[in-house]
This record gives sequence, C-alpha cells and structure tokens, in this order.
Amino acid sequence: MSGFRTERDSMGEVQVPAEAYYGAQTQRAVENFQISGNTLPPSLIHAMGKVKLAAAHANRDLGKLSGTGKNPLNDEQIKALVAAATDVSEGKYDDQFPIDVYQTGSGTSSNMNVNEVISNRAIEILGEDRFAADKSVHPNDHVNMGQSTNDTFPTAIHVAVATSIHEQLIPGLEKMAASLSQKAKEWDQIIKIGRTHLADATPLRLGQEFGGFARQLQLSIERAKRAAAAVYELPVGGTAVGSGINTHPEFGKRVSEELAKLTGIAFVEAVDHFEGNAQRDGLVECHAELKTIATTLFNVSNNIRWLGSGPRCGFYEVKIPDLQPGSSIMPGKVNPVMCESMMQATTRVIGNDQTITMSGAAGGQFQLNIMMPVMGFTALESVHLLANSCNEFVKLCLENMEANEEACNAAVENSLSMVTSLNPHIGYEKASALAKEAFKSGKTIRELCTEQEILPAETLKEALDPMSMTEPQA
Repeated sequence: MSGFRTERDSMGEVQVPAEAYYGAQTQRAVENFQISGNTLPPSLIHAMGKVKLAAAHANRDLGKLSGTGKNPLNDEQIKALVAAATDVSEGKYDDQFPIDVYQTGSGTSSNMNVNEVISNRAIEILGEDRFAADKSVHPNDHVNMGQSTNDTFPTAIHVAVATSIHEQLIPGLEKMAASLSQKAKEWDQIIKIGRTHLADATPLRLGQEFGGFARQLQLSIERAKRAAAAVYELPVGGTAVGSGINTHPEFGKRVSEELAKLTGIAFVEAVDHFEGNAQRDGLVECHAELKTIATTLFNVSNNIRWLGSGPRCGFYEVKIPDLQPGSSIMPGKVNPVMCESMMQATTRVIGNDQTITMSGAAGGQFQLNIMMPVMGFTALESVHLLANSCNEFVKLCLENMEANEEACNAAVENSLSMVTSLNPHIGYEKASALAKEAFKSGKTIRELCTEQEILPAETLKEALDPMSMTEPQA
C-alpha cells in the first residue's frame, strides 16, 4: 500500500502509516475504535510519558534494564529510552497518538501506543532503523518493564488530573477570587436592596454581596486542593492485578517518588495495590469536588447575569462589559455572553460527574476498572472547562464590570422591606400593616411614617438609615 509500511504482531501483518512512530498494536486500535473522533487529551499523553520516564529511571537505578534478563540494555540505550520518554512527556510527539477515547476499557491500546512511540523514538536517537522488525529498545520488554496497563494507565490519569488542577484550575480560581474580592472592596459603600425568594429584602452593600461571591471562590480553591489530593495515591507497582507480579518490590515506591519530583506534587505509592488497581474511587471523589466547584461558578455567573439585567427593564445594578452584538433582529441589544458561556461550561461539568460516577461504580469489577479512558478524558475535560471559564470570565467580564450606584440607591428607598428596621420600635404587626399600606398607596415607608408621625423625626431617620441596616445593631 502506498504511504504505508507492513508491521507484524502476534496476530499477523498490519499496514501502518509509513512514517508513524507507532506500530501494529496502535494501528489495530485505530481501526477497531472509530467511535467518536476524540483522542486522549494531550495532558494525559504527557502524563503517560512522565510515567514511562519515571519507570525508566526506577528500572535503571534498580539495575533491571541492564540486568541479566532478556535483551539487557547498555548505558547508551538506557539514555535513549529516557530521552524518548522525556520527548513524549514534553509533547513533542502529540500527533502520534491517534486512538479514540472509546477503546479497550483498561487503556491497553493507548499504553501500547506510548510504548511503541517511545521504543521507536529511542531507536532513532541511537541512529538505528526504527522500522526494523527487531527492536533493540523493545516496547514491552524495556519501555513497559515492570508494568501493566492496569497500574500505569490509572497512574497516568491521576498524574494528569492532579497536575491540571494545580497548574490550571487552582490559578484560575485564585484569579477569579481575587477579582471578586477587589470588587467587594471597591463597592463596599454602595448600598443596594437585598433579594430573597426573588422578592425585595433588607438592604446590604454591593461590596458585601460580591464579598459573598469571593468567599464562594475561596471555598472552591479549597475544594480544588481536596480534588487533587484525592488522586495523590498512585497504583503503579501493582502490575496486572495488584500483586506486583514481574516487578521489583521497590518499583512502585520509586516511580511514585520520581513522579513527585518531576511534577512537584505530593504523589505517593498506593497503600493497597489491589484497591489501587481495581477501583477509581479517588477519581470519583475528585470529580465530586469539581462538580461542586462547577455548581458555585454557575451560581456566581448567574447571579451576576441577573444583577446586570436591563439596561432599562431589569435590575442593572452592575454594568457588564459589552462584547458583541446580541441579536440578529434587535438592533443595539447586548447580552451577558460571558455569564452564559460559564453557565454552559459548568453545566457540562455537572453532567460529566454522572459519567465519572457510573464509570467508578459499575466499571470496577474484581481486580480492574474497565472504563478508565472515558474517566480520564471526562475528568480532564472538566478541569479544562472550569479553568478556562474562570480565566475568560475574569478577563472579559469582571475586570471591566462597573457598579451602577444610581440604580442601587433608587431601589433601596422604594423597598417595602425598609420597614424591617422599625420592628424594634413599633412591633412586627404594626410594621406589617405599614408595609401593606405603603404598597397600596404607592408611597415609600419613610413618607408614610413621616405623614403619620409613627416615630419622632430623629428616631425615624436613624431607624431608616440604610447603611445601619447593613450591619448588626447592639
């Protein structure tokens, strides 16, 4: 076949793209799993490269690669293996991983894809023919030494997810929390009306409202840290079923320590390798925290959308930046597009949690979970969506959002809930009657109380001071 080369594996001949670094097992998977068109995310491929790099270091230091087993490697070959794994971990061969997400449930196809690419790249580094049938650096014997897909693939998922949370999500949440905190500080003296049940309530300060949003984000940062910590235990070292067959007793510990050094994240060897191989409960826990963060972000963005509604027939207490025309038929209409973008992204994450939950609950039988590729893909998508949503929301919405102090003040004086501060002076029943009368007459509470001389003027002024209503009173 033009543009293809012939490779052989235990099942026979396979036609592989001529210049591909992968081999027969990868190509079989490409042909078998033409499902979604979605391949594994680059962050997961890079994590798999890190796992192979850490494994190569551990096997080198333990003397396994150069030992007396089949086809021991010399120093130059070991260096080439390390260099090739480093290349994959750094994203230099991302176009060599074409397998669909919806593949074999253990991730074996992708593990072999990585093994084949590293093997052929190492051979190329040595100046040898990477297309030769006999592999001087073998994908199974050397790249996969002391490993099984069943322990290394979930290890890579944990590494990818925790790394993405630390490098992308937490900084994004911190940026959004800081922006909201700054708005809270700037707007601390702007009084507005509160709303409960979507109905008028007592006054508060716009800064207090945004301070509440900021606190939600601060709590989300803590949840993100817990999400990452839920996947710090690594299954590597359990090999096929958790027993550690065909690996050195120190291998799992050494690889985990090496991954911790490579990433700066506190990864550790699984306490129990049978649990580590068989179940993905840590990933389920991790995503549950991500779902809670998504719930928070949906809530904050939706609240801001409501606060910016208008400009003439809504609340319009904050002015959301105009970014693009909002209608194909209504000239001049502008919509809160960044709020809507975040709401959609977070809804996706909330839906993703069901995929993770069911994959964790139903996918793990006996010694292996067989829904790991979709779990890794979905968890990483969630982190990506949350992190990017935060960054864009800050840049395009929060940074240039302004308070509409005039609209905030106008609503306060007209609110019937101003009567609440009169409770200590005239009692709940009389205050309730005043509120009903004010609504019926169209007058403000202040106007009605002044007309009826409900309280001495100075006492009434003090009682109906909106700023005093925003704090507890002795």
